[in-house]
Amino acid sequence: MDAITLLKNDHKTVERLFKTFEKAGDRAEQTKAKTVQQIIEELAVHATIEEMIFYPAVRSEVPDTEDIVLESLEEHHIVKWVLSELEDMGPEDERFDAKVTVLIENVRHHVEEEESELFPTVRKAIGRKRMNEIGDAMEEAKKTAPRRPHPRASDTPPGNGASGVVESAVHKVAEVADKVSIG
Repeated sequence: MDAITLLKNDHKTVERLFKTFEKAGDRAEQTKAKTVQQIIEELAVHATIEEMIFYPAVRSEVPDTEDIVLESLEEHHIVKWVLSELEDMGPEDERFDAKVTVLIENVRHHVEEEESELFPTVRKAIGRKRMNEIGDAMEEAKKTAPRRPHPRASDTPPGNGASGVVESAVHKVAEVADKVSIG
């Protein structure tokens, strides 16, 4: 799949989740908690594949994108901190809705910049075959990408590749252990 198409599909998925959260009533705590958990997972995976594969390819293959990629990495960093705080917070917390609202605003800003500035530049500079290669690599990376945010982990190569795989494995082991101890 084309890399930009894959990323735009992720953006649409997250936007649907945002709308679900925004439409949930004040008392819809279970819906909000479940939706935020899905948002956390979607954004953690999305950020990982962008940081591991898309941004490095763009930086090396598309001239004059350094500034916007660096800004995108910083936006990811902020989003991952907010996601990590939301992981430890429930809808009953007085700051939960406010924190999710700030997250949504930040992500929507990031998406708007990517889709209006970065993606058109990348599309002009990278051919269809290469765009599909990058997209295929990102699809493959999604299978093992961490489902939780890691704001302290490296977001640039080579550190992000190794840390992402290790973190993903650690979380999968923890999930299995949780299921075993519950069951």
